[in-house]
Amino acid sequence: STDGKLLLQKRSDDKILFPQRWTNTCCSHPLFNDSELDNPATEEAAGVKRAVVRKLEHELGIEQGSVPISDIEYMTRIVYKAAVGEDDQWGEHEVDYILIAVADVTCDLNPNEVSEIKLIAKEELPVVLQQEQDGEILLSPWFKLVAQKWLPVWWDAVLAGRLQDCKDVGTIHML
Repeated sequence: STDGKLLLQKRSDDKILFPQRWTNTCCSHPLFNDSELDNPATEEAAGVKRAVVRKLEHELGIEQGSVPISDIEYMTRIVYKAAVGEDDQWGEHEVDYILIAVADVTCDLNPNEVSEIKLIAKEELPVVLQQEQDGEILLSPWFKLVAQKWLPVWWDAVLAGRLQDCKDVGTIHML
């Protein structure tokens, strides 16, 4: 948000993977179509940004145009792998694009995707991470990794108006 807060969502109980976990604002995969695929990958990540706008509306009910594509910053990519449950039969192993936008939005949650949302200030992030460590809340594995590795630095850059200084679009980080 323009007052420096991060919108977190709690994944719906209906989600097959990682239900009831707090996570980043929005998650998505580009559709296999010319509008959302970036093949080959580009520094602009225009297709991925179009997927973000689509999923913001689908998950959070944020009207298209509320977060202009031009305001979405592609930061980097990660490869991460996480299993669900004790038997490790389900999970994810994927490349994820990380994007940041600063916007004030109105949400109308899709209950099949999101059960609740909250805005947190930068100084609340260590509290959220500690709550997860203490077993008080659950975080998605990808959000926890990103929050520990980059989020404080990116947050400082957003607040200082220097987000461009932190971009690393040429690397796929293995987490």
